Order: sequence, then structure tokens, then C-alpha cells
Amino acid sequence: MSHRSQTFVLLHGAWHGGWCWERVASILRDRGHRVTAPTQTGLGERAHLMSPDIDLEVFTDDLVNHLIWEDLDQVVLVGHSFGGNAISGAAARVPDRIQRLVYFDALVPINGRAPFEDFPPGVVAERTRQAEESSGGLSIPPPPAAAFGVTQTDDAVWIDSRMTPHPLRTFTSSLSLGPDPANGLPAEYVLCVDPLYGNVEGSLNRARDLGWPLTEIATGHDAMVTAPDRLSDVFDQ
Repeated sequence: MSHRSQTFVLLHGAWHGGWCWERVASILRDRGHRVTAPTQTGLGERAHLMSPDIDLEVFTDDLVNHLIWEDLDQVVLVGHSFGGNAISGAAARVPDRIQRLVYFDALVPINGRAPFEDFPPGVVAERTRQAEESSGGLSIPPPPAAAFGVTQTDDAVWIDSRMTPHPLRTFTSSLSLGPDPANGLPAEYVLCVDPLYGNVEGSLNRARDLGWPLTEIATGHDAMVTAPDRLSDVFDQ
């Protein structure tokens, strides 16, 4: 692990918020690092801002503005799951503020391609149906924590009590990116293997094709809750 102070910006995935990083942020701060964990528009403590206008550009604006207004430089930018989209967006917009990118069991976007285009058709159909039934197509209700490989009852209750519906349009919109989703910045992939989260399979293959370093962790998709010490060690290099 690193002995120099670093700045970590931890970006959550779908249905989550900055709250999900509580354990990892505490560990990294105890090691002397600066840590922020912004919440994207419409989620977590910003759930009251849910709107049909929230797309991947809004999520990217959230992150870019966080980096600018918090005056963050030389950042280790971590994107969990759906957060892989916005960290790629930030890499395209403010690469000078980013030291390296960590795609943590994350989507690795392609220029002009919506996240749903990478998902199994059955998943897309089910999530679209859930959005229509629960909110007229505005948002997708959260799945149970068990869907993310969380087996400890206390952890599952904690996650289930905090997840909020996720804006559907972020899954059907796309970003303008170059051929490299990391925009030439150092990037790595962290894969949770116990169990594997099937919706990131295409992104994992993309990371391998790009030659990014790969680290595997023997826990489920929400490793920031189920294996915070191990995950912190992986980030803190």
C-alpha cells in the first residue's frame, strides 16, 4: 500500500449514493489520504432531484463539477459499476485533474453506445418493465442487496434501507468519448469474482482488450461493503 498521501474520489454505481463508501473512505482517511464520495443527481441524499432529464451527461457534469469546485487534482478516480460511465466522461473532459482511473467491477463505456446496449436483452426488458410499472418509465426500482452478492444480513439490511430508484435515461443515453475510454490515462480494472456480476462481462473483456491491469477480489459486487479492507488495499497503491 502507498505511504504517500493521495486524493481519492469514489463514485458509486446504480441505486447507490456516496453513503456506500463509508467503510472504505474511513479506512483511506485513517491512512492519511483525502477522500470524497459525491452522489449523482437523483440518488441518495439527492433523490429529490429525480427527473426525466437525468442522462449520462448530467452524471458526468456532477463528477466534473465536483472535481472543479472541490479543487481536486492528481486524483485517483474510482468508478464502481455504473460509475464507470461518468469516470470515463470526466477523463474526456478534465484529464489534467486525474492521476489514474480505477474501474471497480464497472462498466467501461464505448463512444456513442448506451449502457443497455451492453446488457443481456432479458435484463434490459425486465428493467424497462420495472421502470414503467413503478414510475411510468422515469426510474428503475432498486433490486435487493442479494443481487450484488451481499450475503451478510446486517450488510444487506443496511444497503436495502438506503438504495433509491435510478434514472432510467442514464441506461439509454450515451457519452461522446474517444477510442480509449480512459483517454490515455493510466487505468486498471478490479473484478469481484465471488460471485461474478454478469452485467459487467462485456466491460471486463473490453478492459482485457485494452491491456489494463486486472485485480481480482474474492467477494461480491458490493465489495466496498463486504470487503472494505481488501478493496482499500487495492486502491491504495
